[in-house]
Amino acid sequence: MRLRHPDGTVVHLGYGTNVLRAEDVEGLVAQAVGAGERIRRVLDAVPAGTPPGGVVGLGLWLPAAAAHRLAADPGGVRRVRSRLADHGVEVVTVNAFPFAAFQDPVVKHAVYHPTWATQERLDFTLAAARVLAGLLPGDADHGSISTLPLAWHAPWSPEDQRAAEGRLAELATGLARLADETGRRVVVGIEPEPGCVIETVEQAAERLAAVDREWVGVCLDLCHLAVGFDDAARALGVLAAAGLRVVKAQPASALVVDDPADQASRHALASYAEDRFLHQVRQARPVGAGGVGTVAARDDLPDALQGPDPLATDAPWRVHFHVPVHADPQPPLRTGRDDLRTSLAALLGGPAAHVDHLEVETYTWSVLPGGAPVDDDALAAGLAAELAWVHAELVALGLDPI
Repeated sequence: MRLRHPDGTVVHLGYGTNVLRAEDVEGLVAQAVGAGERIRRVLDAVPAGTPPGGVVGLGLWLPAAAAHRLAADPGGVRRVRSRLADHGVEVVTVNAFPFAAFQDPVVKHAVYHPTWATQERLDFTLAAARVLAGLLPGDADHGSISTLPLAWHAPWSPEDQRAAEGRLAELATGLARLADETGRRVVVGIEPEPGCVIETVEQAAERLAAVDREWVGVCLDLCHLAVGFDDAARALGVLAAAGLRVVKAQPASALVVDDPADQASRHALASYAEDRFLHQVRQARPVGAGGVGTVAARDDLPDALQGPDPLATDAPWRVHFHVPVHADPQPPLRTGRDDLRTSLAALLGGPAAHVDHLEVETYTWSVLPGGAPVDDDALAAGLAAELAWVHAELVALGLDPI
């Protein structure tokens, strides 16, 4: 799915395939083709929706084993690209955050391993970049990759930080070499996330001060921003001052609890406390005598609700639970859809486009209260509805479908 910003920038919109289960190459391709076809059928039926028969964009999750296998098989990459194109699917961005097993029964903190202090993370990311360079459509200016914000916040030592800086320097060298070899540019975005070494854009500016900005920037997950009581307008100012660009953004919606002391809210919220993914919780604390407010934090939703040190209930909570951007949760809970709209407007509603790769990333469909969609068609209908919602928001901001 492509749109043109008033400044002429072509904006690619797709859906992240880390919502799907396959991890081997054959399964990944089959699922991408199947999902793409099902999504297109739904979108073609939407009145005033996306252009009928248009290309469906997918943000491809590449687990490490699949990335390494394909990176060593250029002919295999060409065959994958041809098969995707034959079915009207294009890939301009890759999710290389989860290393493997992202839809296992329990993921939690495992998603942050291996860290950017390790050679494994560097090798995986360069393999993913090589694959993406071979998958890019012929008219794509560049590809993007999102990756983890170095590591979970602890343990993380000064030695780990120096090691990560060295790996990121090697990453830039490898991406430049790849561009010379293939003629295709691939850039990497570090994705700030609550609870990680890089949680805020200020921490991104600090921790990424030494990166080569031609090849390494930031991926803004708009759910993560909202959980931290932040938005893209402010984030863009911080990143611009640091010379860091947004190479990718993920339109995603957080779960908002306006009154966490309310028993109906707590009952509804308890249904989101599940075993697979980590759901960090944040609460903005009142501004104190020094004029500075703080954000209280708990690592996971069960900790906030009923842990040994539960989160206070005298101010609203934001929960890192990616909920479908087009739908409402069980009242009195609500989504951060208004925050998402505000951030999309900051990124793409002005005279200049601040990002050109968008990847909708509600990877939590399998753990939503009430159970996952019963079949592939039902899931595709949900993914298509999210894409249609974001597409409509972009059109309302003045972008033209192409």
